[in-house]
Amino acid sequence: MSPAVVAVSVFGVSMVLTVVLGLLAVRREAGGGLDAWSVGGRSLGPVFIWVLMAGEGYTSFSYLGAAGWGYNYGAPVLYVVAYMSCGYAVGYVVGPMLWGYARKHGLVSLSDIAAHRYRRPWLGAAVAVLATVFLLPYVQLQITGMGVVVSTISYGTIGLDLAYFLAFAVTTAFVVVSGLRGSAWVSVLKDSLVILTLGFLVVYVPLHYFGGFGEFFGRLVDEKSEWLSLPGHGGETSGYGVGWFASTTVLNSLTVVIFPTTVAGYLGARDADTLRRNAVWLPAYNVLLFVPMLLGTAALFVVPGLVGAESNLALFELVTDSLPAWGVGLVGVAAALSSIVPMAVFMLVIGTMWGRSVLSLAPRLRHREKGAAQLVVVVAGTLALAMTYTAPNTLVRLSLISYEGMAQLLPLVLLGLVWRRMTLRGGVCGLGVGVAVVCVLVFSGHDPLWGVNAGLLALVANLAVAVSVSLLGPPETGDDRRDEDVLALEEFTDAAVGPAASPGRG
Repeated sequence: MSPAVVAVSVFGVSMVLTVVLGLLAVRREAGGGLDAWSVGGRSLGPVFIWVLMAGEGYTSFSYLGAAGWGYNYGAPVLYVVAYMSCGYAVGYVVGPMLWGYARKHGLVSLSDIAAHRYRRPWLGAAVAVLATVFLLPYVQLQITGMGVVVSTISYGTIGLDLAYFLAFAVTTAFVVVSGLRGSAWVSVLKDSLVILTLGFLVVYVPLHYFGGFGEFFGRLVDEKSEWLSLPGHGGETSGYGVGWFASTTVLNSLTVVIFPTTVAGYLGARDADTLRRNAVWLPAYNVLLFVPMLLGTAALFVVPGLVGAESNLALFELVTDSLPAWGVGLVGVAAALSSIVPMAVFMLVIGTMWGRSVLSLAPRLRHREKGAAQLVVVVAGTLALAMTYTAPNTLVRLSLISYEGMAQLLPLVLLGLVWRRMTLRGGVCGLGVGVAVVCVLVFSGHDPLWGVNAGLLALVANLAVAVSVSLLGPPETGDDRRDEDVLALEEFTDAAVGPAASPGRG
């Protein structure tokens, strides 16, 4: 039996198991509404929330992009570990706060929260549309990543076009049927495989190719020392110096807590304490991120000369070169699930926001939110797939502003929840300025600017405008804003320190 048949068979059986797990997860949720489908009925406990939110952070980028960055640049890729760890610390406070607000008012998405806070349904629709623009590139990139994985583990027998379609078909069918609960169940399988495969590779590769860790690290220090410090290989011309590293860590650690997929994880929790415990334990998962980064640098010696997009295959070049076919298939399954789980949550979030905040504005669809949301999932996935085939560079280019653009929602949503003086006019003006600055700087080639992440500069401008307009303009009263739509100081304190400080809360 050929290696391709063995590896593809392992992959195929695993994909069937993935769909079965999704069906089992929702067997008791049949007939549930949008809440049950989009946030798991707000019933997920510590284990499911941990694996779900870890799964969102460990995507196909971790196998492909992180290894590719390690191969191309070295140390700058550590920004991923830095911002995710800091983001979990911020989430210790923000997660329970958003959970409490959404539970109190029956909200299921970030756009829902914005619409309720400012008493404007159209604002929720606008946030849904803007967030979709920033999320679709991630869907497309996960399709691309999974397609590359499938094609690679099949030793080229499955072409990229077919591999892209398989990625789309499996994920779309999975998320439409299973919702958030199904993603959490599959995350258990995915995380088990990720821990198993990466734990094996981090030991096996140095021993197999270099004779041990000492020899590997010795060669790395002697021959590739430029990769071990900022700004990494390429020097200052790469733009990834200390200023970029620090500013990107700050920006992304703040942004990740209001990323729509992260918010979906927050809102699916059973209680606020689950989120606090989750924030404490999630950084431990980041240890796994060092493995593909390390293996990317190992590939410098084993498969030198990879250029451009080829560098993203650095890890899989080692895998296909050194492991038997069944091992290649197993690593491929772990990488594929690392695409399916986050892609499913991205698509679910897009569907939820449109079903609740956009399509529900039509009277005929107001009582069919779940069906409308599931239809949007199919449409969004189809659009991302079509763009993958016809204009891949369009969405890849948009992905440059995804995180930086999403960061511009911070003042409107997060500051708006804790500062009573924030007005709709101020939040919208700040958002417009922030998005405009990001687009101008990124697409004119000025990111970073003066060594600082363009998104952080845009967020500073956004915040300045939002606060200034809110303070200098007329306050919103009456129908514009009710006091109970803004978190009181004691509620914010409870989110930070837990219910022990205020008996009866949580």
